[in-house]
Amino acid sequence: MSPTQLRYEVADRVATITLSRPERLNAFTAVMAGELAGAAAAADADDAVRVVVVTGEGRAFCAGADLAAGSGGLGDRARGAAVDDPAGRGTVGGLPRDWGGVASLPFAALRKPVIAAVNGPAVGIGATLTLPMDVRIAAESARFGFVFARRGIVPEAASSWFLPRVVGISQAMEWVATGRVFGAEEALRGRLVSRVVPDAELLPAAHALAAEIADNTSGVAVGAARQLLWSMLGAPSPWDAHRAETRALAELASGPDVAEGVAAFLAKRAPDFTAPLGDGEVAGVPRWPAPPDDAGPPPG
Repeated sequence: MSPTQLRYEVADRVATITLSRPERLNAFTAVMAGELAGAAAAADADDAVRVVVVTGEGRAFCAGADLAAGSGGLGDRARGAAVDDPAGRGTVGGLPRDWGGVASLPFAALRKPVIAAVNGPAVGIGATLTLPMDVRIAAESARFGFVFARRGIVPEAASSWFLPRVVGISQAMEWVATGRVFGAEEALRGRLVSRVVPDAELLPAAHALAAEIADNTSGVAVGAARQLLWSMLGAPSPWDAHRAETRALAELASGPDVAEGVAAFLAKRAPDFTAPLGDGEVAGVPRWPAPPDDAGPPPG
């Protein structure tokens, strides 16, 4: 089915996912959660896609959960209203999964780099959705807020795992405990974003970075490296990394991209990498994150 609350476009080996509810500042809904999960899965499976860019339509990235009735968001839960389940979200720990995690974890599982181009307010789920993405570039007009405590809830979208690893525990707790909204420059100082650019330069900067990746690197090498770097954030010892890297290097050495990379370097020409990702492990690196034992099918 064609998505109704986002746009998914592929050009020049880059998939651009645009949150598209501009009249509501791209506020997050259960429908959007399912469509984001589907877009991430489509990008992962498509050999024509090397990099993913995520942005928002209009003057916001995502203003948070839609508090209007029928949104599947916080407002429905606070009123005790029934929440539709268009995405078949399933359960974890015996409870229906939170919609933020339904949307964010497929981006964690992607085997391709993901760039968030934050073009305006990114509040609540609008901020936490970006955390499993690899690079966040902010427009000067961007604003961020982990506002959950000001609504009487805890952070979602697995952000209690991601946020301290992205910015450090002290900065994470300051932003979560205050729940304040802050600007792009504070986000840069706190290492939530890698750079801040003028609004008009945001998408060109994101697509230039995507092109640099797509034009110069091996998809299987980048896919394996992405899974390695994220999964090793929770590894107990550098020996775990050494073991996984040794296996990946051995498997990649027998593939076509290593030979092409060396030949291109010696010939001083651009490489033409052709090895496909396939649909499972990349270079022996297990798919990450693996669903836990208590993740179940949709309720009912």
